[in-house]
Amino acid sequence: MNSPKPSFLKTIIFGILTVLISTTLCFGQTKTEQLDELLNQYLDYGKFNGSVLVADQGKVMYKKGFGMANMEWDIPNKPNTKHRLGSVTKQFTAMLILQLVAEGKIDLQTPITTYLPDYPKENGDKITTHHLLTHSSGIPNYTAFPDFFAAESRNPYTPDQFVKKFEDKELEFTPGEKFNYSNSGYFLLGVLIEKLSGKTYEEMLHEKIFTPLGMHDTGYDNHKDILKNRATGYEKNGASFINSAYLDMSIPYAAGSLYSTVEDLYLWDQALYTTTLLPQKYMDLFFTPYIAAFGNSQYAYGWGVGKEVIGNTTDSITVISHGGGINGFNTNISRLPSNKSLVVLLNNTGGAPLGEMTRSIIGIMHGKTYDIPKKSLAYDFLNVIKSKGIKAGLAYYNTNKEGDNFELNENEMNQIGYQLMGNGTVEEAAQVFKLNIDAFPKSPNAYDSYGEALMKLDDTKGAITNYKKSIEINPANQNGIDMLKKLGVNTNDLVKEVVVPEAILKTYIGVYELTPDFKITISKEGNQMKAQATGQPMADIYPKSNEEFYLKVVTAQVIFNKGENGEIESLTLFQGGQEMMGKKME
Repeated sequence: MNSPKPSFLKTIIFGILTVLISTTLCFGQTKTEQLDELLNQYLDYGKFNGSVLVADQGKVMYKKGFGMANMEWDIPNKPNTKHRLGSVTKQFTAMLILQLVAEGKIDLQTPITTYLPDYPKENGDKITTHHLLTHSSGIPNYTAFPDFFAAESRNPYTPDQFVKKFEDKELEFTPGEKFNYSNSGYFLLGVLIEKLSGKTYEEMLHEKIFTPLGMHDTGYDNHKDILKNRATGYEKNGASFINSAYLDMSIPYAAGSLYSTVEDLYLWDQALYTTTLLPQKYMDLFFTPYIAAFGNSQYAYGWGVGKEVIGNTTDSITVISHGGGINGFNTNISRLPSNKSLVVLLNNTGGAPLGEMTRSIIGIMHGKTYDIPKKSLAYDFLNVIKSKGIKAGLAYYNTNKEGDNFELNENEMNQIGYQLMGNGTVEEAAQVFKLNIDAFPKSPNAYDSYGEALMKLDDTKGAITNYKKSIEINPANQNGIDMLKKLGVNTNDLVKEVVVPEAILKTYIGVYELTPDFKITISKEGNQMKAQATGQPMADIYPKSNEEFYLKVVTAQVIFNKGENGEIESLTLFQGGQEMMGKKME
């Protein structure tokens, strides 16, 4: 089964933490030289392509473009290149709302039906603007709806038309009860802005924020506009890139529609230390942590607030930040108010590891040790196959698979396997998939992909064996079940319902720390167990035994581990070929 490509605001539930090499400081280098070396290494390894700005004590210390804004015309990224921001948009939406509050046009604690009388009262009477701002409304997230990307993402809508896509949906929980990231809530905030101002969301952005701050390279990204210095969005396709899928920008709207540059976002950052946009008491509301969000972090209005690890040390610092993802782009802005520092990363090739990069940059800024990336073994493996043949490729793989300078990634191996299969070299693809199984024997996706290749090679017995193994590991693998049916296999007994006693389920509830800044929170609603990882929406998990659970939304498994005293002391996450253990904190 081919790995899913990144899509607009579609997040993988459990983010894979890339293994990095630790480096000690080179005291002969300046901080600027260290930043340049680090970022160029990410570029060279195909892990970053975009624009960067770093400020310290309110002053820009580094800004540069890396790679191409447009690969077809060899147009390089620069500090003034315009990138789509995705969910970084939300902080601008929150600012407009607070400006309306300051003008007395809206009360944060008043039900939204006061301002939107056509919104269904059954839900709207319970929801306040504060709930929308803090992702605590309970409104289902429209980007998580089944077939949303395939069925809706290319179609233009007016805001009022699109609200009808989710306004009648049952609330996922009582408003204010908890945090669950919802683009629907921020979309609705855009509608509120338009109703109360009598102007479009786009007009309000320019009038109230962009023009006063001189942010002339920031705006609402309308596809029809001829926009100078606009970056093209790309996505990984094995070792190469393809153009990202089209997205009508009426869809992200107030949740993710903006474009900007690293230079303009620096102007935005600096303005937030002043009262240019809001009186101080409302600026305080803007950054106040209101609700527990991801692990030990909290959510303010359009911002996450929490501790960020400095480099690869045990030290940490308070960071106000937000990331974004939209077709072909991912972004991150991190503000360090204690020393007025800023890190802005805008990438136009999809899924760059911006969190890792930010940690290392903060490490450099503070004179601490930090991590540098490893080179992709999968992509080098593919290049050798293409240039010298499969035999040379296998030799290269076996020589370097344990090398300190290489990273072996299950998803990347899967991608190159499909790339080879798409080129008609199915036997070579099958060998790659088999290597992936050998390296990641607990991955259901690896077995599924190998089964597909064997089907194409008319090895029915081998295909059946591997599809069955995939389903054994992940009972939610509907593709595997469908393929077995196609091969004439009776699948009725493959997936059995497992009921875990409630007393056992209760012992799993808690927060598990996999790394200092990556935690998984396990909760229970009725008989349904749920998991929420740092920076990700909540997801249902299902038992395949008393201790083993799996997800249906992504390919991932969780095993709960007992200590010598018989109590649950940790969990183990299996995803993307990685195995990570998290100690139970509470």
